Amino acid sequence: MGQPLHARRQLGVASMCLAAGPTLEFEQRAWRCGHGVVAGVDEAGRGAWAGPLVAAAAIVPRESVARAKLTRALNRAGVRVDDSKQLTASQRETIVDIMDSVGVRYRWVAIDVQEIDRLGVGIANRRALALAAATLPEHVDHLLVDGFPPLEAGCSFEAIVGGDARSLSIALASIVAKVQRDRLMVELDVACPGYSFGVHKGYGTKLHAEALDRLGVSLHHRSSFAPIAARLTRHGQ
Repeated sequence: MGQPLHARRQLGVASMCLAAGPTLEFEQRAWRCGHGVVAGVDEAGRGAWAGPLVAAAAIVPRESVARAKLTRALNRAGVRVDDSKQLTASQRETIVDIMDSVGVRYRWVAIDVQEIDRLGVGIANRRALALAAATLPEHVDHLLVDGFPPLEAGCSFEAIVGGDARSLSIALASIVAKVQRDRLMVELDVACPGYSFGVHKGYGTKLHAEALDRLGVSLHHRSSFAPIAARLTRHGQ
């Protein structure tokens, strides 16, 4: 006997909720096109006033057994992969720990302030994405990128608008990049006290602006960014 219409509707809503968030749609399409190793890349810190830009690359296992192992570990921990901005710091840390425990392959690179100022943040960002992919332990056949095409990728790629919310590979990369950059900013807070880098992570918050007005611009600030350049001019630094 079939289910009542209202029950079928409820199941449909539940299924939609479960399907929300990043999926393997783009990865599976690339696999069907013959690309054996597909990686997602993303960055963290592009818009910050201070600190490095961090890019990460991650490979979702093509083998269903390996993917099931990742899914089970995430379910046991009560977390789900999503755009890193939609997760708490604790959730992001847990996901990276799980990636380590089940052997998900990923790498990350940091581009320092001097390089960002020399190249411009746009080029530095695109170069960092390609570099992160190049440091993976195996050759990548196809890259999935969140919005910005990488420089000299060395393989085919697909730039996906809002990719960190749509592709599982990109979402994992975004989480790794955010976790690693946050850790670097906490370390920077210890090395360069007074700016509260561990709190705002270098972004343009009121707390950060107040610290800049009080202490001036540090060597860890991006002088090519307008709010920092204006303060350098104003204070004659």
